[in-house]
Amino acid sequence: MSAVDARSDRLAFIRRHTRLLPVPHAPEISLYVAEEATELWQKTEDELATIGLPPPFWAFAWAGGQALARYILDHPEIVSGRRVLDFASGSGLVAIAAAKAGAGQVIAADIDAFAAAAIGLNAAANGVSVDARLDNLVGIDQGWEVILAGDICYERELAARVIDWLSGLSQRGAAVLIGDPGRSYLPKDRLVEVATYQVPVTRALEDAEIKKSSVWRLAGEGR
Repeated sequence: MSAVDARSDRLAFIRRHTRLLPVPHAPEISLYVAEEATELWQKTEDELATIGLPPPFWAFAWAGGQALARYILDHPEIVSGRRVLDFASGSGLVAIAAAKAGAGQVIAADIDAFAAAAIGLNAAANGVSVDARLDNLVGIDQGWEVILAGDICYERELAARVIDWLSGLSQRGAAVLIGDPGRSYLPKDRLVEVATYQVPVTRALEDAEIKKSSVWRLAGEGR
């Protein structure tokens, strides 16, 4: 299968299994999301062997991403005119918020090709320009002025590597903000809480309908 055909198949899958809906805590933004979370998750497991589909993190507005998007929309001066990286972008929610808030350039990076396809669809639906990149950027510095990351602290090793990388970017002057609802491996001792929200979420995924979610910056670093 050619790269073009594979991308078309991913776009068709996303359109078939999602609906364009406003984000609960950032209704200025709409995303193609799964209405039945467990059904889509099971479907992707069933189809994994044939189409290579990882868990569809891109199909949901996760709590940390919603909090971070809300914060950026309410504080556009953080990203206005700046080069912004949305790391582990998923649906592209935070990247879209940055673009709407006036960022000069927005890169939405994810290692899942389905996420990259979803980011393109979602950006177009919201009338903004976002550069979707299918890259693992951990350890790389391309001069971004603002780095945004939602819901990245769900695995111990991943969280440690990413936080160390983000700390280096912060130390050289980048503004680094993390959205998180208190996941297991969030290193609160290295972070300063800057905002907290009560975020509507999907009970099937979060075991709750409202999740207290915060925006954090690295302690001792930039705003």
